[in-house]
Order: sequence, then C-alpha cells, then structure tokens
Amino acid sequence: MKSIKLPEELSRAIERKLAAEQEAQQMEYVLDRERKEAERRKIEAEGTREAQKILAEGLVREIIELRSIEAFRELAKSPNTKIIITDGKTPYLINSQKD
Repeated sequence: MKSIKLPEELSRAIERKLAAEQEAQQMEYVLDRERKEAERRKIEAEGTREAQKILAEGLVREIIELRSIEAFRELAKSPNTKIIITDGKTPYLINSQKD
C-alpha cells in the first residue's frame, strides 16, 4: 500500500489534539507532584507540632532553671565572660574588659 496523504486541515487537527493531550498529561503530572509536596509539608508540620508538644510537656519551671544554671556555669568558664549578675529571674552578663 502506498502512503496516504491526509488533507492538511485534518493533519493539523490531529497534531493539535496530540499536543493538547500531552499538555493535559503534563498538567496532571504537575498537579500530582504539588499534591505530594503539600502532603509532605503537612506531615512535616504535624511532626514538628508533636515534637513541640512533647517538649512543652517536659519543660517545667525547675528544668528550665536547672538548664539556666548549667548555661551560666558554662559562660563562667569562658574567658570572655567576667561577671554574671542576676536577680534570680533575669540574668545580665557584664563584660569587664578595660577600654
């Protein structure tokens, strides 16, 4: 059988249809990818929320005070820290370097 040549208008219509189908498939791919990314972000946010809830439940005033004391001890060991003044609630660090 010899090659059949379609009318030009029919040939262009077929090409347009194929191009439209490819574009629709690409859009479906993009939408699917965005849905998966949104789901990933949601799962990440839920994990962060759960971690914060666990930390908040364990952070009682005494633990915070103990951590503050530990931090002040480390600061006191530093050669840059000279004086730590506190009212028991709010610490103030004063650098006693001579200018």
